[in-house]
Amino acid sequence: MPINFKTSDAARTTITRNIVDFEETTGNIYESLVILSKRSGQISLELKEELTRKLEEFASTTDNLEEIFENREQIEISRFYERLPKPNAMAIKELLEDEIYVRRHDEENELGADTSSEKKEK
Repeated sequence: MPINFKTSDAARTTITRNIVDFEETTGNIYESLVILSKRSGQISLELKEELTRKLEEFASTTDNLEEIFENREQIEISRFYERLPKPNAMAIKELLEDEIYVRRHDEENELGADTSSEKKEK
């Protein structure tokens, strides 16, 4: 699920949250935390890949020390990404607004096992 990081209105600072809000989305606080952790990792990876692509445009083939310290474009891009909301804040916003799709493998396996056992009984 691609995210537009530039327009994300997730919190840029630490906010105290009510833990019951997380539990309401899945019915289990621990499941909610696992979902948040996985989604935060996905967002972090997307951000890192995007930043790396943008910084590669400015990569120089020579190792001139002056160029390294004077490349303002790279500095501005890095500062922009530093000011973005953190991946965990984006994941929390998505979870609380029901924007995360969760695929549960255990339910799929149980359903598959149930249908196969019914076939054996018949």
